[in-house]
Amino acid sequence: LGTIKIKGFLTMMDNVSLIRMFFLSGLNETMNYRIALFCLTLLCYCFILLVNLSLTVTIILDKHLHEPMYILLCTFCMNGLYGTTGFYPKFLWDLLSPVHVISYSGCLVQALVIYLYVGSDLSILAVMAYDRYVAICRPLEYHSVMSKQRLIKLACFSWLTPFCIIAINIFLTSRVKLCSPHIARLFCVNWVIVKLACFPAETIINNIVAYITIIIYLFHGVFIVWSYVYLIKTCVNSMDNRAKFMQTCVPHLTSLFSFLLTILLDIMLIRYGSKDFPQTLQNFIAMEFLIIPPIVNPLIYGFKLSGIRNRILLKPVLGFMC
Repeated sequence: LGTIKIKGFLTMMDNVSLIRMFFLSGLNETMNYRIALFCLTLLCYCFILLVNLSLTVTIILDKHLHEPMYILLCTFCMNGLYGTTGFYPKFLWDLLSPVHVISYSGCLVQALVIYLYVGSDLSILAVMAYDRYVAICRPLEYHSVMSKQRLIKLACFSWLTPFCIIAINIFLTSRVKLCSPHIARLFCVNWVIVKLACFPAETIINNIVAYITIIIYLFHGVFIVWSYVYLIKTCVNSMDNRAKFMQTCVPHLTSLFSFLLTILLDIMLIRYGSKDFPQTLQNFIAMEFLIIPPIVNPLIYGFKLSGIRNRILLKPVLGFMC
């Protein structure tokens, strides 16, 4: 019996040393429709690029839009472009490929990019909430509080802090010895990689850091909720403040709710989902946060914020008249 255990342990260690590629099995049940899925996905990705790039370029080129609110919106759209680029090109390639594989290092990079996109989105929403709080509740101090220096610091916070947090998680994952190369999803996710660990004891630190990360972003959510509750109380008795709230805060709240809803659905699937669920449904829920927010956010801001709407609609008209 002892000899069998030693042989099994040695075989397991051999498997660990052999894992250089991961096999993604999320598309196995939908390969009969891969051409239709490829066309639909390509159309979706092109539309995401179009709407996000349009807002980003409009804000960068128009000096009248070089204000904190619009600059933060620009970083928001750039983050959407960054996150979707970590998923769609590889996914489109997989739809045309008979074998769905990704290298070990490529898997870690993809997990880093997608998790960083999620973390930065929430951080940018928190900074946006702070910006709206200062604009509506402390309007006379707005330009002194939201100075260029502070805006740069807040933008760096919304990018660098999530990068440091997620990079630590990915680094800890890279040190875990894995026994299986099979990932039952469309793309690489940190928690899935950790679940492939040969020795659960190795993942204790990973789990602790993961819970700390969740707590950090829960505080982000609490801050955003507190900001908007305070804003609503402030706006109730003032017509001007109510108009400001409807004009600039409603898009932020819509972005927040769409983002949180897609993330919560994915978490619920991870925690409580059944293997009996159709693979297509699991894939859609897993992809929602890479489809809905990058499309909805620029459309909402483009139509709701008059400064951007007027620039986008009037420029083609003026160009035609000239």
